[in-house]
Amino acid sequence: MSEIIGHSSRQGPAIPEIIDELHADLDSLWAKASFVPEMDQMAFTTAVIEAATNVVQHATPASDAQLQLGVDITIWPRRLQATVSEIGAAASRPDLDGASSPDQDIEAESGRGLALIRALVSTVTFERHGDTNVWTLCKESPQAQR
Repeated sequence: MSEIIGHSSRQGPAIPEIIDELHADLDSLWAKASFVPEMDQMAFTTAVIEAATNVVQHATPASDAQLQLGVDITIWPRRLQATVSEIGAAASRPDLDGASSPDQDIEAESGRGLALIRALVSTVTFERHGDTNVWTLCKESPQAQR
């Protein structure tokens, strides 16, 4: 892979305030990577914020300790990648292949976040590492060049 254009790393309590900090991190990264098409920037930003917000709103701690959110973002000339970690979370098994927007019930909200993320990025993977659920979101940006 070619040189890294930008990198950001944040970890803290999985509380709503960390989402604002994450927005600021992404804004700083886009200033360094203005060559990335605006539509790719918006899609990737939306996917990362949605994933992080899902951790804040829905992740379950494995113990009495406070759940932590970790987000690492790396930008290469043609690839955007975010690793979103639910640190200290109970194990979960999301159905990545079955995630789709609910067609029958327009009032339903369950499952929409993952479907949105999948629609906005090229790949989404999920792994369990110790006490951490790890989401990796990648967006290929073939039009982006340095």
